[in-house]
Amino acid sequence: MAAAVRSEEQLLCSICLEVFSEPVSTPCGHNFCKGCITESWDSTGVCLCPLCKRSYDTRPELHINTFIKEIVSEFRRRQKNQSMEDLTHFTDVPCDYCTDPKLKAQKSCLVCVSSFCESHLQPHLTVPRLQSHQLIEPVDNLEDRMCAQHQKPLELFCRSEGSCLCTMCALLEHKSHEFVSLKEECDRQRSFLQQTQAESHNLVEQRRLKIQETRLCLELSEKVVQREMNTGKKAFTALMQCVQRRQDQFIEKLNEKQRQMQKQAEALVQQLEQEICDLEQRSTEAEQLQRTRDHLHFLQHFSALTPPAGLTEWSSVAVELDTGEGSVAQALSELQESLSGEFEQMPSRLEVYKAQQFAVDVTLDPDTAHPVLVLSEDLKQVHCGDVKYKLPASPQRFSKSPNVLGKQSFSSGCFYFEVQVKGKTEWTLGVAQESINRKRRITVSPESGFWTIWLKNGNVYDACADTWISLSLKRPPQKVGVFVDYDNGLVSFYDVDSAEVLFSFTGCCFKEKLLPYFDPCVNAGGQNAAPLIITAVEAE
Repeated sequence: MAAAVRSEEQLLCSICLEVFSEPVSTPCGHNFCKGCITESWDSTGVCLCPLCKRSYDTRPELHINTFIKEIVSEFRRRQKNQSMEDLTHFTDVPCDYCTDPKLKAQKSCLVCVSSFCESHLQPHLTVPRLQSHQLIEPVDNLEDRMCAQHQKPLELFCRSEGSCLCTMCALLEHKSHEFVSLKEECDRQRSFLQQTQAESHNLVEQRRLKIQETRLCLELSEKVVQREMNTGKKAFTALMQCVQRRQDQFIEKLNEKQRQMQKQAEALVQQLEQEICDLEQRSTEAEQLQRTRDHLHFLQHFSALTPPAGLTEWSSVAVELDTGEGSVAQALSELQESLSGEFEQMPSRLEVYKAQQFAVDVTLDPDTAHPVLVLSEDLKQVHCGDVKYKLPASPQRFSKSPNVLGKQSFSSGCFYFEVQVKGKTEWTLGVAQESINRKRRITVSPESGFWTIWLKNGNVYDACADTWISLSLKRPPQKVGVFVDYDNGLVSFYDVDSAEVLFSFTGCCFKEKLLPYFDPCVNAGGQNAAPLIITAVEAE
């Protein structure tokens, strides 16, 4: 089948100019690689044959041309076999003195310019005048190793001109030049080549490291950009919500005015319709009275049919029309004021939004919980009970204070979590280092391995530094966010709803793992029964 193919050119795709890969035929009879013609049509959007320029209104269905596929397969198989034959042919150097079959040469002689098998090599090993000939490992093209001018072996290298010489060339034409043996020059150049290779390896390694550095930088850049994008989305969403709220209030205000006006108009119309009804009824009765012939009856009812006293003088009454003039300007002024407030709060909001990008899933660790604490099944809530439970002894468990730690620990990078404190009169939140003492009453301070804030007596907020720092808050927080930047020694607390920074510990020196720390404080007869709840951070 492949005998009809005289050359590789007959099996080339006209698009990629390579041997066909998955050859397909178009309805016009031309053949291409399936990937090439598909990519051509996808990129141009037009189904046009690249050879005859025939176009198709709808993309034709392409089928593999099995005949050409078999020819290509056979052609490649023969190419492979030919390559193997060529490789075998050039691997061994044949003996120049053997008749068929030629044996493999053992040595080549630079004087005889011939290669010899083991038996034909014997004279060079035994005959004295042949023993002086220079033998080398068998090679092809021995003529290339001989000086074309003097027919002597090329044994020397001229460093002045960078060329290989025979001894006659060195004596006659290069006697003032620096020349050395081929071996000496080869050793020198090989040493230089090894040095060059080592330098090349170093250069390659430097570039590989630069590629890794670039890819890592790109990966970090993507993460930073994504975090900034999420932060920006939240910021713009907050501003758009502010505008939307003001728009809703503006529309509701106008609708309320319209409802009041409608109510007033409906009451007025109802009163007018009632008076019309009364007047029309009196008019009808008056007409009937006029037709009576009974003088006594007329005089007895006459006074009752005169127009009633106290009728409203409607000419001076009008529905108050509110044109709404200035309402839009007032609404925009109020919007501007609201946005100014939003922009004032935006730096702290951005700080919270950025911290939220490092949110982690925190759960409570039952093995650390004091026996009086009650944990929810999902390990997201904790409150102080009235009964001290009998729990297995554990070196990790708090035994003196109603505390519990998070299961997750952190020793690098940033992390953030949020805790609902709504309804509680006392609590303590923050992080603690792994080595804190859990078997005695503790003082929560950085010196003891704690970075926390607390609420006491329902309205006293303090940062638990080495000296307690009183916190002046605009409003009691309902949800507290805790952010830690381990590497930069920062622990910050936020009012999640108002995006207010409650307090920040800066310049901290962390030397071991940190764990989330929770103290719901005692029940206080039910006054502090509400749980601390680890809440999910709002997703985008």
